[in-house]
Amino acid sequence: MNEEEINEMIIKCPVCFVEGKAKSIMRELEIPHFGKVLETTIQCPECGFRHSDIIALEQNDPAKYVIEINKSNLTVRVVRSQSATVSIPEVGIKVEPGPKSEGYVTNVEGMLNRFEDAVKKALNLFDDAESQENAKNTLKKIQDLKEGNETATLIILDPFGQSNIVSDSAEILEIPEEELKDLKTGFSHIEEN
Repeated sequence: MNEEEINEMIIKCPVCFVEGKAKSIMRELEIPHFGKVLETTIQCPECGFRHSDIIALEQNDPAKYVIEINKSNLTVRVVRSQSATVSIPEVGIKVEPGPKSEGYVTNVEGMLNRFEDAVKKALNLFDDAESQENAKNTLKKIQDLKEGNETATLIILDPFGQSNIVSDSAEILEIPEEELKDLKTGFSHIEEN
């Protein structure tokens, strides 16, 4: 990572509203596989509020990244931008970006762990037997993938092309126009009449 520019200022805290206590730090960085990003941090010593975010500053062509999950590639690096949709169709799981989506760098097993954690949280919310059974079956499929007993397809759809699966066995494909128009980005849009 190369730090290029740091901008610091003292601001009013957005939580406790104390003037002149919170510090806002912005810096432009070059991150491998992401490109140029703006890292922002707000910290308030008065109330303890802290918020960090990474905003991509570059846009590439839309891309679909695909890799078969198997026991030999659980350590393959995966870069997911804040605007990407991630799915494993054989398991029936899909995560679309929302307004608070964040990008991250992990590996294939880390992606499986993220899905597993989300399904475990959802399992606690389900009351009906059918939903409980579906969640348990999904957890079993994820565990089988992590143990190398099954294979499935990891797909990342990124309308801004900022994600990546760093492997020679990964495919990088174009996203068809009809699929691209329905793809969520996590950003809100205001349309004028």
